Amino acid sequence: MLAGDDEALREFIALRRGPLLRSAFLLCGDVHEAEDLVQSTLVKVVMAGRRLDRIDNIEAYTRRTLMSVFISSRRRLWRREHPHAAPPDHPAAVYGDIDMGLAVRTALAEVPPRQRAVLVLRYWEDLSVEETAQILGVSTGTVKSQSARGLATLRSALGDALPDAVDRSTDAEEARL
Repeated sequence: MLAGDDEALREFIALRRGPLLRSAFLLCGDVHEAEDLVQSTLVKVVMAGRRLDRIDNIEAYTRRTLMSVFISSRRRLWRREHPHAAPPDHPAAVYGDIDMGLAVRTALAEVPPRQRAVLVLRYWEDLSVEETAQILGVSTGTVKSQSARGLATLRSALGDALPDAVDRSTDAEEARL
């Protein structure tokens, strides 16, 4: 994409905003925070597009920027502190009649940010191990280990809500890795 090609950049943003918002929501689990992540990402992409002569792969650059913005947002101290007068009660993880999608999104919130980024890229964005490694700037071995750990965390968080078919398919995926 050429730096002076504002119309192509506008078109890219219009086409990719929805999918970026869905990915951001899976990463953070909150619609408003997802909108903030996408807005920060797109501002960085626009600014980079104006600074650089050429961005070879704007799609990959945007995904990597989204993941970087998400991971760095988790490092901020104010995001980690949640003062309470008394510790909150945590009911047992019973999903019963709750939609499986909601159960997975709830469990995904328990996965650490880097592992969550790997899971979203690998299984939601359907990227290969190599593409995921390139976007996150890590080795393929790191993607494989983070994927296995993230899936294990998801599996333990879902508990009985995880159907046998899903459990078997993730075991096959881990064996393939």
